[in-house]
Amino acid sequence: MVPAVRVASAAELPALGAIERAADGVFAAVGIVFPPGGTVIGTATDPADVLVVGDPPVAFAYVGQLDEHLHLHQIAVDPACARQGFGTALMEAVIARAGARGVTLTTFATVPWNGPWYSKLGFSVMPEPGPELAELVREERLGGLDGLGERWVMYRPSQIGT
Repeated sequence: MVPAVRVASAAELPALGAIERAADGVFAAVGIVFPPGGTVIGTATDPADVLVVGDPPVAFAYVGQLDEHLHLHQIAVDPACARQGFGTALMEAVIARAGARGVTLTTFATVPWNGPWYSKLGFSVMPEPGPELAELVREERLGGLDGLGERWVMYRPSQIGT
């Protein structure tokens, strides 16, 4: 059974970087090695923007507003807890939180647990991101992410009935 998704506490934010780094390490199996440095979750300042699973957390989703959508900045599951539904539970919570805004994200296109997984969850490639998301994509390119593999900007519209 998947533990409930909840909002992170401020005290939990510093420990989430270790989950992100461990999850990033899984990408080495498909030839993607991230450069050393900070983590995406390290930029989170408001615990209300971070959803977690577990106590202590074993997975998280970090979101924020970009343009008129809820944007998924990062989702990570501790590899020791992979394939137990934690990522799906987090994504369902993110989609519910987005409501009528829908959700945007950037991801690697061909990594099986990225682009294809998001497609199964109802995301599709977004042809023209808004100005704030376009700036984020530009920053990711400058940071070298495009050199690690094809990237997609994806969007999932609001849930039906919201």
